[in-house]
Amino acid sequence: MRADSSNSLRVVIATRESRLALWQAEHVKALLEARLGWQVELLGMTTLGDQILDRSLSKVGGKGLFVKELETALLDGRADIAVHSLKDVPMDLPEGFALACVLEREDPRDALVSNDFASLDELPPGAVVGTSSLRRLVLLKNLRPDLRIEPLRGNLDTRLRKLDEGHYQAIVLAAAGLKRLGLASRIRQAFEPEQMLPAAGQGALGIEVRADRQDLLTALAGLAHQPTWLAVTAERTVSRAMGGSCSMPLAAFIRAPHSAQMRLEAAWGEPGADGQGVAGAPLVRAEHSAPVTTFDQAEALGEQVAASLRAGGAVWAANS
Repeated sequence: MRADSSNSLRVVIATRESRLALWQAEHVKALLEARLGWQVELLGMTTLGDQILDRSLSKVGGKGLFVKELETALLDGRADIAVHSLKDVPMDLPEGFALACVLEREDPRDALVSNDFASLDELPPGAVVGTSSLRRLVLLKNLRPDLRIEPLRGNLDTRLRKLDEGHYQAIVLAAAGLKRLGLASRIRQAFEPEQMLPAAGQGALGIEVRADRQDLLTALAGLAHQPTWLAVTAERTVSRAMGGSCSMPLAAFIRAPHSAQMRLEAAWGEPGADGQGVAGAPLVRAEHSAPVTTFDQAEALGEQVAASLRAGGAVWAANS
């Protein structure tokens, strides 16, 4: 970040080059220009997570693969900030990096997209549904044990194209991404949390900076949406307490972050040796409520829910 001749600060945002990532970066760019008067440029990058499409994320290093190249750009000074979908960001950032703020959440729900069927219940027995999320896999199998879950990688447009080409009878995507790109009409069913509990941080955007950039940490604090930031901190604490991976069969969600008492719900499933989930295996569920006005309280709530999951038998082999 540097001043130009008019004393306006110039900032470079590192972003992935998918259409959704660019929308998110442009959204933050507009906020920075409107609220802080900064001059903002985008630095588009292709990450390792974008390049490896023939294997599931859980087998190649997790969702952190989507942020490493952006962090390198921050480290070597090519960029000042990075914009991420928060559900793609590991709970514990590498040393030297910090989350400067979290913006207000978009629709956090999962969405069923299909060209032929209006809901999950309408899918025929044995229907092929696309997702590479272990969380979605175990939750879908809990609702419909007969479904055949097949891997689905690529950016949002690539996933929709694969559906349109007939590789799947339905796919499950984040409602937030579809809405941000003006594709809400593709949603056939938005799953309520009692049906499919969202992933920790789903629908929220986070801004990452180098930890030594106190100038940015101070300036960006004013963009934070505190109820969202506290809620996703509690959710992401469950993930960290259960092993820290972004690619595990864990859901964690706070429905009403503005409430005096935040209620954190979580669910854990068994992915199964064949990657299809254990048909009929019960999910381990936990929930607790507490007043949350500080990050310490948010983390304490997340730890409490994680402890209840473990007490209920939630153990994943890859983390043991």
